[in-house]
Amino acid sequence: MMNELIKEVKKLNIGKLEKDISIKRLTTYKVGGVARVLIYPKNESKLVLLLKLIKKYHLPYKIIGNGSNLIFSDKDYEGVLIKLTEFNQIEIFENKIRVGAGYSLMKLSRVALKHSLTGLEFAAGIPATVGGATFMNAGAYKSDMGYIVQSIRVLTPDLKIIELENRELNFHYRTSFLKTHRDYICLEVLIKLQRGDKILIDRVMRERLQRRMESQPLNYPSAGSVFRNPKNQFSGELIEKAGLKGFQIGGAMVSEKHANFIINKGNATAQDVKDVIFYTKDKVKEKYNVDLLFEQEFVNWE
Repeated sequence: MMNELIKEVKKLNIGKLEKDISIKRLTTYKVGGVARVLIYPKNESKLVLLLKLIKKYHLPYKIIGNGSNLIFSDKDYEGVLIKLTEFNQIEIFENKIRVGAGYSLMKLSRVALKHSLTGLEFAAGIPATVGGATFMNAGAYKSDMGYIVQSIRVLTPDLKIIELENRELNFHYRTSFLKTHRDYICLEVLIKLQRGDKILIDRVMRERLQRRMESQPLNYPSAGSVFRNPKNQFSGELIEKAGLKGFQIGGAMVSEKHANFIINKGNATAQDVKDVIFYTKDKVKEKYNVDLLFEQEFVNWE
């Protein structure tokens, strides 16, 4: 089935296609097996064509952004991975930005700064695509995408393109309508910001990036915060109090710099990462009766 799909993708000129790609290249944990096929659709109509082919051949698929919140297993992924890298158009008018789902969120925060627009400072250090960040309602410093997204254009399960307003997107802490309706695909986001002082915006962004560098283990592969913060508590503090900083299985370790980060110390397997995560979750539950919720997504573990 996959070979037939590949032939049709090439024939229909859907976009760049790579075969047998190491998933380590596609995720910030630098773990995972091999993806049979990775496709970069050229535009929305080509994406629709691709999804029709995927349905025709009954293949699994997954849209991925920067892979900064994904834990793929060590198994090969036998379906189709799709990256919306070509969905990178950007249009700025007054205090609004219309931007493609594949655009870099960090790059977008710098574009906002350049145009003296405030509201995106929290995103300066988040290594996500705009679509991925909207999907999981990425945030930091008591702000998140839910505060700035006015609307999004999505591809529905029946391959229609519609617009969803903020009130329909059910943004809550690290979740959204997209996360609970995974067969909807974010294509484009309309972001509403406020006019601000460029010097102040720049200062806030620099201070937060500096704080991030000082408090997070950025010199090792990781996927940011592993667990959501429970109400009125911090996951990192609970993990640290449980004595788990430095706990290691294989090449995966609870960071000694920030306990809510699991780092790849070198040659970690996906199984190592998963084992450290679940051991940490179990120990915190045992010691404090707090059931930590995952912020990251496990893919291809079935």
